[in-house]
Amino acid sequence: MSKLTLVSHHLCPYVQRAAIALLEKGVPFERINIDLADKPDWFLKISPLGKVPLLRIEEEDGSEAVLFESSVICEYLEETQPGVALHPKDPLTRARHRGWMEFGSSVLSDLWGYETAQDTAQLEAKRTALIAKFATLEKVLTGGPYFAGNDFSLVDAVFAPVFRYFDVFDTLGASGIFEGLERVTRWRKALSERASVQAAVGADYSQRLTEFLEKHNSILLKLPAAA
Repeated sequence: MSKLTLVSHHLCPYVQRAAIALLEKGVPFERINIDLADKPDWFLKISPLGKVPLLRIEEEDGSEAVLFESSVICEYLEETQPGVALHPKDPLTRARHRGWMEFGSSVLSDLWGYETAQDTAQLEAKRTALIAKFATLEKVLTGGPYFAGNDFSLVDAVFAPVFRYFDVFDTLGASGIFEGLERVTRWRKALSERASVQAAVGADYSQRLTEFLEKHNSILLKLPAAA
């Protein structure tokens, strides 16, 4: 069997997608975390974009390949690795899922602006954008517990890291982002309880995210404390 190594960063939500997929499929892999503020030379040589995640694939014959971009890595794992299927079989439904995975990336873009906002105007603009996106999701979710009902999918692997941010943000102040979104809230809770989701980050995730907010002088740290 191929040896798989996930080149990672402690906080990266895109890395978490790949880690969750690997854990769901029960595929053995090694994880190497790097410092994105001081990228090692070996990493820069194999990462065309200088980003994580990377998946290093070492074959039994000694050959090696490197994949970059989380969606590409997840698709490769789905097509090559044993274990539970994380994409639906129906082509149309599968294509629809891929669309919502891209939607998840757009949510992460707004989240970046939200967590790094240094003034109330920027924070409110990103909060409004996030509310709109989660309201869109509320309309497409069904009875749950996951995006497609009872079956955990790659869409869930994409959104689990999104919701994880709010486990920390909610301790800093009430955002109101999920207010009235019952299906999204139920989905968020189900994902947080999933073993693969919990194992996709280290025990110090909350501390590291708080340190990230401090480094970026995030206004989230200056909001009235949550009750």
